[in-house]
Amino acid sequence: MLLTTTPNIQGREITQYFGIVSGETIIGANLFKDFFAGIRDIVGGRASSYESVLREAKESALQEMSDQAARMGANAVIGIDLDFETVGANGSMLMVTAAGTAVRYQ
Repeated sequence: MLLTTTPNIQGREITQYFGIVSGETIIGANLFKDFFAGIRDIVGGRASSYESVLREAKESALQEMSDQAARMGANAVIGIDLDFETVGANGSMLMVTAAGTAVRYQ
């Protein structure tokens, strides 16, 4: 499955549009990650534990969107938009949404 943020596929003809597809993931960060990320805020550096949670959430949302497109008969999703939000009490959870247009191309 081809996934792209562009509105078309260069050099390829889109032969069918199936409509909008999306995937959503909500992941909570645990107490230990919060604690160590707080220390990183004080001493500086990257919060790799949060980066891995963010990467996992993004991949999960993209996979869910891709699976939905495949069930429709698409072989690509174009115009993908990723949205990242914090939700829950004190912003303790991360929500990632991926949305795009399912298409078939030649």
